[in-house]
Amino acid sequence: MEQKRPSIPMQVQAFRRRRWQFRWPWALAAVLVALLLIWLVSRSPGGSTPQTSAPVSDTQVAGPPWQMGNPEGRFTLTLYADLECPFCRSYFPVLKRWVAGNADVTLQCHHLPLAAHEPAASAEARLAECAGEAGSHAAFWQAVEWVYAHTRSDGQGLPEGLRYPDLTPAIEQCLASERPDAPIRAQTAEATNSGVIATPSLRLHDRETGKAILLQGPIEGDALLSAMDMLAAGDPAAIPTSEMPADVVGDMPR
Repeated sequence: MEQKRPSIPMQVQAFRRRRWQFRWPWALAAVLVALLLIWLVSRSPGGSTPQTSAPVSDTQVAGPPWQMGNPEGRFTLTLYADLECPFCRSYFPVLKRWVAGNADVTLQCHHLPLAAHEPAASAEARLAECAGEAGSHAAFWQAVEWVYAHTRSDGQGLPEGLRYPDLTPAIEQCLASERPDAPIRAQTAEATNSGVIATPSLRLHDRETGKAILLQGPIEGDALLSAMDMLAAGDPAAIPTSEMPADVVGDMPR
């Protein structure tokens, strides 16, 4: 036997239609009021607004050390560099690209001006320090890139009369002071005391395990990834120390 579908009396249906006709203007008004309240809250000074992802450098505390990459990354890669070192000059763009492709790494600079490259090496380090002081992490690295792009290297320094294009009164005031000398001297002494005597050199530190390894020379990306894996495994003793290339040995102070 076919089951009858529930039937609704005509009066009830009519009542429902009338009730909806009475209610829909109020429902529309309630929706409009809710939208207005949401708009007012979003416009208020204390209201929450969507946050855009800021550049990494904007989330970091002021340097030194000056950093590039993810400041929250598990691994800190310290670059011991001399701005007059020709091997650092050719290696820096390669390392920069590698850091940009590895979200777990933050790169930080450690000055190590070699005696054979003075006074140009320290003068260029002072410029980078003052650019960072007056600007930010990004401003420091911008100055480093500019120096590497224009220096004649090997202690010859920048071409005569060439001026940093982004020189500001704040940078000039810093250069006229002794402020940039302190971090350069401190970093040079720390590197020497740690046994770092050649540039470029790298120290890879795992912030989770607390382990670190010193790598000498322009280390390739695959070797850095292997070092990261071995540090993460908690066995830094298993990581072979990279041999220092002959050309880097020739760049060492004597």
